[in-house]
Amino acid sequence: MGSFSLVHWLVVLLIVVLLFGAGKLPRVMGDFAKGLKAFKSGMKEDEEVTSAPPQQVTPPAPTATTAGDRAAHDRG
Repeated sequence: MGSFSLVHWLVVLLIVVLLFGAGKLPRVMGDFAKGLKAFKSGMKEDEEVTSAPPQQVTPPAPTATTAGDRAAHDRG
C-alpha cells in the first residue's frame, strides 16, 4: 500500500463533486480556508499568551470600617 496515485485523487475528486455539487464546492473550500485561518490565529494567540511575562496583581487596599458599618452589617 503505497501513496495515492493520480487515479486515486481523481476518484476522490469525483466523489466530492457528486456529494457536494459543483456549485457548493467553492463555498465549502472557502469555509475550510476560514477555519484554517481561525485555527492559525488561535495558535498564534496562545503563543503570545504563553510568551508574555506574568503580571503581578496587587490586592485591593483594605477599607476602614466604622462602628456604625459593623452594627449595620451584624443586623443585616
